[in-house]
Amino acid sequence: MTIGAMPTILMIGAFDTKGPEYEFLRRQIVSRGCGDVTVNTGTLGTTDLFPVDVEADEVARAAGGDLAAVREKQDRGEAMKLMSAGAAAVVRRLYEQKKFDGVIGMGGTGGSSVVAAAMRALPIGVPKLLVSTAAGANAGPYVGLSDLVMMPSIVDVAGLNRVLRVVLTRAAGAICGMVGAAPPPPSAEERPVIAATMFGNTTQCVNGCREALERQGYEVLVFHATGAGGRTMEMLVDQGLVDAVLDITTTEWADEVAGGIFNAGSDRLSAPGRRGIPHLVAPGCVDMVNFGPIETVPQKYRDAGRKLYEWNPSVTLMRTNVEENRRMGEIFAEKLNAARGPVAVLVPLRGVSVLDGDGQPFCDRAADRAMFDTLRAKLRPDIPYVELDANINDADFSMRATEMMLGLIGAAKGRG
Repeated sequence: MTIGAMPTILMIGAFDTKGPEYEFLRRQIVSRGCGDVTVNTGTLGTTDLFPVDVEADEVARAAGGDLAAVREKQDRGEAMKLMSAGAAAVVRRLYEQKKFDGVIGMGGTGGSSVVAAAMRALPIGVPKLLVSTAAGANAGPYVGLSDLVMMPSIVDVAGLNRVLRVVLTRAAGAICGMVGAAPPPPSAEERPVIAATMFGNTTQCVNGCREALERQGYEVLVFHATGAGGRTMEMLVDQGLVDAVLDITTTEWADEVAGGIFNAGSDRLSAPGRRGIPHLVAPGCVDMVNFGPIETVPQKYRDAGRKLYEWNPSVTLMRTNVEENRRMGEIFAEKLNAARGPVAVLVPLRGVSVLDGDGQPFCDRAADRAMFDTLRAKLRPDIPYVELDANINDADFSMRATEMMLGLIGAAKGRG
């Protein structure tokens, strides 16, 4: 919380075109006993309805730009990019200076993109509330990997009216309540954190590992490997919030290689190595590429007669082939070879998922072996590579994974 008796809310947005709306919001915030800090991102001017602490020209300078030049050029797209970068830099600096406890903003699609960029620059746990016309659509580009909360404005943010007044009043109550609900302070007894990756097809394995590791005094954060889950996990590792990674479910690379919907990007498997923290990797669910309903599977795959499995009406899985698995073996080796900390690989020879078990729909040992052999051949000689005659969900596999994870953690302590 900011220094002083009252919590402080940072209010950010285009005060040039939405001054009255922000003035109403500010009154609601102040009436609830909160202070305010204001940041203007409007490129056309400002407002005289309330004090502005950081004007738009300072926001532009924070991104290395010049507001006058932006106004002269009249390129809205360029202006949005500049103000987004500047808003992120300004808000991050103000937070580091302990100037506010939570942040709120509003806007249409353009204004929301600038405000959201600023909010995403803040750590997880800082209250963030965006009242937006885009809240009912695809919020992914605005939220990203943050804990930003989007609230539908219902009507456009274009003049105060009976609907918007209600929405903004509730929004003020929400952000003031959020900053008032302070999390407990860190405890000296808090446990070391292990991040684990899981899918429906590896749930039994990960749950077994999690329970065993918790008994050993670790806190296990489980991330669903749906693209966003993997990216979030890697982000938290980069931020230094994770002590070790139990990467049982690396399926997002199958989607990256074959164009599925749950890809986590080309940086997946990189953050633990960059940070030098213990990293145990298993090829969990690399047998499957995820698509939506069956009609969304790319035509090229349907024409090729690829093996498809309707997991549910919303998810269709495609079995990876030998070529895709060989490519993943190369990628995994490249990622792990670059690691600065203890890393190891554990491979289940009787299937990398439930569906890849003996006699199951995705059982294809030639495809599995293409990845395993490529990975082993290209892996650094000093990186432990262990094959286990088990399915990934067998108790023997989760037990061995737990043992290897603890061994890597011990090796890291030995290095320290």
